[in-house]
Amino acid sequence: MTDAQWDKILRIRTTGRDASRSDQYRYPYEPTPYSVLERLANSGYITKENTFLDYGCGKGRVEFFLYYQCRCRCIGVEYDDRIYDVACENKGNVMRAGRVEFVHGKAEEYQVPEKVDRFYFFNPFSVEILQKVMGRIRESWDGRERLLLFYYPSDEYVAWLMTLEDLMFVDEIDCKDLFSGDARERILIFEQE
Repeated sequence: MTDAQWDKILRIRTTGRDASRSDQYRYPYEPTPYSVLERLANSGYITKENTFLDYGCGKGRVEFFLYYQCRCRCIGVEYDDRIYDVACENKGNVMRAGRVEFVHGKAEEYQVPEKVDRFYFFNPFSVEILQKVMGRIRESWDGRERLLLFYYPSDEYVAWLMTLEDLMFVDEIDCKDLFSGDARERILIFEQE
């Protein structure tokens, strides 16, 4: 199924790339392909018992799809007010989207709710911001299992993540076959220890 077909089924508008407010720290809006989200939803790592937090959620594609497929609670954090407004419009078009919420603000300033146990990153920002976000994630940890999922991770992200003593690499969801064998087409999964 194409991305446009999925958008139609979910009754949302999320296609297109937007680099109008990107800079060296905050990267352009580009939605995760639905084919990748299907792999994630079918991986068994996300269930209706989980609360999923998407940093740089954009127009909400990840949240609506995972709610639709897994019935998990989803929170999306987006700093760009124009794109955040589209996510909120999308929510107004989706029936029964009560388990989906959006927060307008900077990821590095967002206070992570205790209930969150799944974190998603599609290269939304620089490693400098990621370091601050990881500090917030650490502050909120209560000892429960928590997974951090990194789609299409940059070499810089991977190098830094591998230096963290409280994160353990646990798995990879391979997506290379979906996009001409690009080695970055994968979701790396880390567990917070």
